[in-house]
Amino acid sequence: MDIFIYVLIAVLAIILSASYICFFKVFRTAKRKTLAADEYDLPPGEIYEPYYPQMRKWVDEIRSMKRELFEIESFDGLKLRGYYYEYSPDSPLELIFHGYGGNAERDLSGGVERCFALGRSAVLIDQRGAGMSEGRICSFGINERRDCLEWIKFATRKFGKERPIIIGGVSMGAATVMMAAGEDLPSNVVCVMADCGYSSPKEIIKKVVREMKLPSSIVYPFIRLGGMLYGKFDIEETSPISAVARSKTPIVYIHGDTDDYVPHSMSVECYEATKSPRKLVTIEGAGHGLAFPKDPEKYVESLREFESEARLFTK
Repeated sequence: MDIFIYVLIAVLAIILSASYICFFKVFRTAKRKTLAADEYDLPPGEIYEPYYPQMRKWVDEIRSMKRELFEIESFDGLKLRGYYYEYSPDSPLELIFHGYGGNAERDLSGGVERCFALGRSAVLIDQRGAGMSEGRICSFGINERRDCLEWIKFATRKFGKERPIIIGGVSMGAATVMMAAGEDLPSNVVCVMADCGYSSPKEIIKKVVREMKLPSSIVYPFIRLGGMLYGKFDIEETSPISAVARSKTPIVYIHGDTDDYVPHSMSVECYEATKSPRKLVTIEGAGHGLAFPKDPEKYVESLREFESEARLFTK
């Protein structure tokens, strides 16, 4: 009996330790540092390097623009922050969410130029655990979708129920707004814009695990358990593809066809599951998160076409 107890304790210790290591590696966000005026946090990787000059230009522009700092409190008490850039006082408002491991300035700086080209104001939001916002845990859109709902409530209170709101995001930010789309959104949320989002947290995590030459069928359960035990969330609570199937809000999907991180096919799957007005835009030759830098004209024109097709701002 004593041996059995010792073995059981050892097994439990291994499970808890493995789950914590997985939690720390996957869900725990890195410490942030304050950048100097001449410093830039640019996405790492060879595919992004050709776009660094443009990205620096966008960052310089938004740093020099008139902007207002917004702050809200999350459902679990975190201070979440984002900068508001006004096109005009009565323009549609786009709330934009960045991707995994990123921040608003790094991932979304070009979003202000894009929004202004469409006659929209913009809020570039630092998700929990990133940038100016509090927290150290990223949940792949599970808790972030709740944060998105709080941002919608805040914007509606501040600007009024008549101001149209678009919720948009890149990568995990796209997954965030897609999962929010499955909730009961107010009528002033007229559109969801999902740029290179994944179909489910489970599937994108398992894909990355496989690319690390690890057995996803063995590692993934520890990752999920780590989130449940140490992050207090279930990575399988919902998913973008199940949420968009419930959504009544028009959704436009944008994805590069050479995305090696989040496959283009995931946007196709979400598009096919969507029952509300929808559009799928493929940007040829664009890698992950590079659809707008690769072809800004097609990007903007496709969104403008969807505005007309779905009659987003027609009462």
